[in-house]
Amino acid sequence: MQMNGMINSNTENNERGLLPYPIILAANKGEAEAMKVVIQHYGSYMNSLSMRKLRDEQGNTYWGMDEDTHNCLHSKLIQSILAFKV
Repeated sequence: MQMNGMINSNTENNERGLLPYPIILAANKGEAEAMKVVIQHYGSYMNSLSMRKLRDEQGNTYWGMDEDTHNCLHSKLIQSILAFKV
């Protein structure tokens, strides 16, 4: 299946930010390029959900990404894509 043309044409023109159904189906079948598109689509959302107040060695507080939370969200997204019932 030719994914590159379909991915570019279907994702660039989508005003609502929804993933096209053919991309979801391709990702569900395990196609790597489609899976990459889905993960990129939700990447910034997963990043924002992973932000936490952290402390450095001197005790200063700063906002940073909690890698454990991010990895958990990433894994759950992949599991959900593969478990999606057509």
